[in-house]
Amino acid sequence: MDAADLRIFEAVARLGGMGRAAAALNTVQSNVTQRVRRLEDELGTTLFERHARGVGLTPAGRRLLPYAEKMALLLRDAARAAVDDGRPKGPLTVGALETTTALRLSPLLAEFAAAEPDVDLSLKTGTTAELVRAVLAAELDGALVCGPVAHPELAEERLYDEELALMTAPAAGGLEQVLATAGLRIVVLRAGCSYRQRLEEMLARRGVVGLRLLEFGTLEAIFGCVAAGLGVTLLPRALIGPVWAAGRVAVHALPPREARVETVFIRRRDAHASSALGAFVAAMRPAAQADAAA
Repeated sequence: MDAADLRIFEAVARLGGMGRAAAALNTVQSNVTQRVRRLEDELGTTLFERHARGVGLTPAGRRLLPYAEKMALLLRDAARAAVDDGRPKGPLTVGALETTTALRLSPLLAEFAAAEPDVDLSLKTGTTAELVRAVLAAELDGALVCGPVAHPELAEERLYDEELALMTAPAAGGLEQVLATAGLRIVVLRAGCSYRQRLEEMLARRGVVGLRLLEFGTLEAIFGCVAAGLGVTLLPRALIGPVWAAGRVAVHALPPREARVETVFIRRRDAHASSALGAFVAAMRPAAQADAAA
């Protein structure tokens, strides 16, 4: 058993078929099939069950898969480490919450691109749950998420503190009046959004349960629905500011224990932290420190 065999095995397991794995690995299906059979012969056990739609893992295959995934990550990191001479360069893929991107990253991205022209930066947005999964799967080099995460496989650095506030339509009345509204609806991003979870928990502590959900994919859609009186939402106060100033919504302050939330940067502990990643995190720290001192 060698690294090439495990790489082919992992691709077949991930993609669910010999042909799909062959296409992804830029080889022919017969080569993939032969290598898988050789690996099965060497181990003395069957790794895949063949069916009409492709293949599925046997119990032995499921036990082997985590080791194959770790080997793939190790080989990728070894190659990256070998060419990392301390100068930020090459691909860098990071993730961030949509709110954090709007509040914190917009000016930083332009400055970073100018300062580090040899880094090919790609930014992907998502919910905290989505971004944590992507970092664990090594699909992202790191991500800005709501913290603390406290996952044993992840290193995290606290960068920003945000103040959350409840947002309603201007004519909705005071906070207690809003919460007493029959059939209260919350306007939220998709499942996995940390602000959505905090809003549901905050309302549950006040005895507001059985909520109706209006789920949208963008912040602008959420602002529009709240302004129209269709429901309430919970977002960072700094993000609400321009919308509030324009008179489109009303903003209700929360007790400090419910209002404060951390934004942390996470990465895999066992992954190579490239010079490009280090430069990106370093670029965020001055603004984060200034924000903390304000």
